[in-house]
Amino acid sequence: MEIDRLMFRDGLMEGERILVTGGGTGLGKVMTEAFLKLGAEVHICGRRQGKLDETAQQLMDAHGGTVIGHACDIRDADAIKAMVDAIWERGPLTGVVNNAAGNFVSRTEDLSVNGFNAISDIVFRGTFYVTLEVGKRLIAEKRKASFLSILTTWVWNGSAFVVPSAMSKAGINAMTQSLAVEWGRYGLRFNAIAPGLFPTKGMSARLSPGGRGGNSNDEMNPMGRHGEMHELANLATFLMGPGAEWVNGQTIAIDGAGYQATGGTFWGTLHGLGDEEWSAMRDMIKGTNAQDKAERSI
Repeated sequence: MEIDRLMFRDGLMEGERILVTGGGTGLGKVMTEAFLKLGAEVHICGRRQGKLDETAQQLMDAHGGTVIGHACDIRDADAIKAMVDAIWERGPLTGVVNNAAGNFVSRTEDLSVNGFNAISDIVFRGTFYVTLEVGKRLIAEKRKASFLSILTTWVWNGSAFVVPSAMSKAGINAMTQSLAVEWGRYGLRFNAIAPGLFPTKGMSARLSPGGRGGNSNDEMNPMGRHGEMHELANLATFLMGPGAEWVNGQTIAIDGAGYQATGGTFWGTLHGLGDEEWSAMRDMIKGTNAQDKAERSI
């Protein structure tokens, strides 16, 4: 499985009920596994029910417990409401991890409106829709909960060649700080993690197509390596689990000091590429997107 070195005691998250958006793959799957292994009931959502069911069964076979997949496009507020209605039939959530995202490298002058919306509708709007739908219910029912958003260090300095993502995640960083203050009185906490390089299949296909992505070389990091999945899982567990109730309104980087060393952006290895190289990367990204779309229709 993805994790093997959790630092927390068994059963730490018993009684917790957590929704992880984008929980069927990548970092979302890693966090789902950690929460499940520690005793939580985990709900995961994404656009591919088959992938969600596959992930849920795989993790339950390994650890027992309960993982439930919900096919939901978080760009659709009505779909989110229907999903949360279904979750609430089993009981209220105690936590939400806003992990679902989309991104690809592109020169900004090459972006279309549709390309911009493809990222901002998921990362910016979708994250807010999920947070608002769950948050309103928790407030009405006077229940405490923790919200965690997965961001990047670009929220502090922006990044060339991923402008829609940088803009959208900066907005969610602002949401995290704003709601930590506004909704703290209801017992709702809001924090975020800004990961450095944690290689996943989806990330590599869109941010490093053909191995040409930015800031993806371990040698560029002060610690000479990329992140390991259990390290992210441990930080997420700390922020979502019991014992950290006064941590609120914080965005914590986990990147081996990569942000301090290089800014954590895509400028260094992409600014010198020419038209032909950008065209080749666009074609590779389009191929990945077409494959994903085909798999959603199965």
